[in-house]
Amino acid sequence: MNVLVVKANNRPATEGISSKMYETFMASLEGKDVNVTTYDVYEEDTPYFGQELFNAFGKVQTGEELTDVESRLLAAKQKAMDVITAADVVVFAFPLWNLTIPAKLQTFIDYVYTAGFAFKYDENGNMVQLMPDKKAIFLSARGGIYSTPETAPMEMAVTYMRNVFGGVFGMKIIDEVIIEGHNAMPDKAQEIISAGLEEVKASAQRLVELAAKA
Repeated sequence: MNVLVVKANNRPATEGISSKMYETFMASLEGKDVNVTTYDVYEEDTPYFGQELFNAFGKVQTGEELTDVESRLLAAKQKAMDVITAADVVVFAFPLWNLTIPAKLQTFIDYVYTAGFAFKYDENGNMVQLMPDKKAIFLSARGGIYSTPETAPMEMAVTYMRNVFGGVFGMKIIDEVIIEGHNAMPDKAQEIISAGLEEVKASAQRLVELAAKA
């Protein structure tokens, strides 16, 4: 089984809880019979998605020389698509920042959110998911509490990821581990984080068991 782990937090694990979740998950897979590849959105060269990419597409068609940014964008987009293509399971470790995902993770999604690659439209204009054979796992942390009826509509990180990878791409979301409230309730922070990390270990073990059956 090929597992892609997308790391989307560049804070050290002592400060960033989703970074700690990533480290815990990776440590739990050490020595196991899974082929793990990491894509760190902060370590990769990922220029932001914009007009330069569309300019690059046009220049490729006409044979014009690309600028440095255009070349980097095409290479980054291709690499993101390649790592997704090669994966059977994609694991995302990311925080909720300002109610949504980090901009670098959004850029990775922009690279792969492509008609003909992640989805297509049929002759009637209906969207068709192109990745139903792939699976996804979400590991996310948020300092506040966003699981109540009042706050859930404000949460646009895990919700967005579900809509993109489950809804549009068609991946089966097989696990979600969410650590929340450690900033809102500092007296319970260590308890909350410890319990969440145990769930991360359990999620990794479930993935190992799934790989054994594959």
